[in-house]
Amino acid sequence: MFADQAPAWFDLRIVPVPEGICLISLETTEERQAGARLRGTEDQLRQSQKMEAVGLLAGGVAHDFNNLLSVILCYGELAVARLQSDQPLCADIQEMIQAANRAADLTRQLLMFSRQQVLEPKVLDLNEVLTGMEKMLRRILGADVELLARPAATLARVRVDPSSLEQVIMNLAVNARDAMPTGGKLTMETADVFLDEDYAKRHLGVTPGPHVLLAISDTGKGIDKVTQARVFEPFFTTKEKGKGTGLGLSTVFGIVKQSGGSIWLYSEPGRGTTFKVYLPSVDRPKDSLLPVEAPGILRGNETILLIEDDDQVRVVTGSILRSCGYQVIEARGAADALLSSETRFAPIDLLLTDVIMPELSGPELAKRLAPTRPEMKVLFMSGYTDASIVRHGMLSASMSFLAKPITVATLTVKVREVLDTAARAPVTDA
Repeated sequence: MFADQAPAWFDLRIVPVPEGICLISLETTEERQAGARLRGTEDQLRQSQKMEAVGLLAGGVAHDFNNLLSVILCYGELAVARLQSDQPLCADIQEMIQAANRAADLTRQLLMFSRQQVLEPKVLDLNEVLTGMEKMLRRILGADVELLARPAATLARVRVDPSSLEQVIMNLAVNARDAMPTGGKLTMETADVFLDEDYAKRHLGVTPGPHVLLAISDTGKGIDKVTQARVFEPFFTTKEKGKGTGLGLSTVFGIVKQSGGSIWLYSEPGRGTTFKVYLPSVDRPKDSLLPVEAPGILRGNETILLIEDDDQVRVVTGSILRSCGYQVIEARGAADALLSSETRFAPIDLLLTDVIMPELSGPELAKRLAPTRPEMKVLFMSGYTDASIVRHGMLSASMSFLAKPITVATLTVKVREVLDTAARAPVTDA
């Protein structure tokens, strides 16, 4: 090998011949490199399959918890509304509601990991997002961590959920801080990159094309190979007991994947860590991100057909809607709902249905009712979102959706919003 050439591999073979022995040198560099690439792809495939299986489990757990939390939050809020604020019991119930909200945050993180969280994507400039977060990040990192921002002079736009993107940046920054307990340097960089076919072949799940890169690097203690293989798993943590949930990086993984991107980790013990997030770029103008003030509890007098197979969720949902003036027809499943619709001659203004049910799914039920109730509007709700209402991680534009756990405010506001729309949105196949 010459000094200006890349390393090469050779197989040396000794072959007996009548005259003695013959030394044969065969170059095997290409074969070795091909084998290494194949082993790397197989490792990525095994890791991807493991993450997919864990994600399905996490999504199912989150769905069940969201039903339970809907009951706790709704009954807690109803109880507080009936009590005087100075009563001791009121403060106790408020504590219960706060604990339920923290539990809801955990289930939301599980849904993000399993890519079943409903996102509201916007077209953004990643440089602007980083600039807007810089002051907050400096406070979180502390005085002993130097924050260096290196935004690209020009940067393509990306289409992601703004709050989810901020959560990605925040979680990666906090992890970097924890890896530098005695201080260090955190660098955030952005760049336009093009991921070619060769890169996509070597990185499972990557789609070739133009992307925006977000690289977050620290000068911390680094991560060994064994730990690297598990860092994105939910509940896996290297921190002391009680110091972390183990959901930070799994949430990052889920958000990035659900946004159509990919994330890769580069690290060596004692030499720091770099996370590289690649998000597909879009050639579209930026969306407005002006905050919308949330309205209070809204009332009405319309008729609502409520279908929910969880008895506790159905009862508390019906109770809330009736207390706000609505007429509510309750059904445990699709068969009951079809019968109620057939035997009622008066109008039904809204179908409020769970998505996953034993007999018919919510979208299938809505289609069955559409010919006889063409003016009836539809609102789906679920503790998780499966392929029947989510395409590539995004809620279909034709469907209105209410994510569990529900609260008094989220339920009444969404119901009013759907009822006030000009016309029924068509229910399309997913």
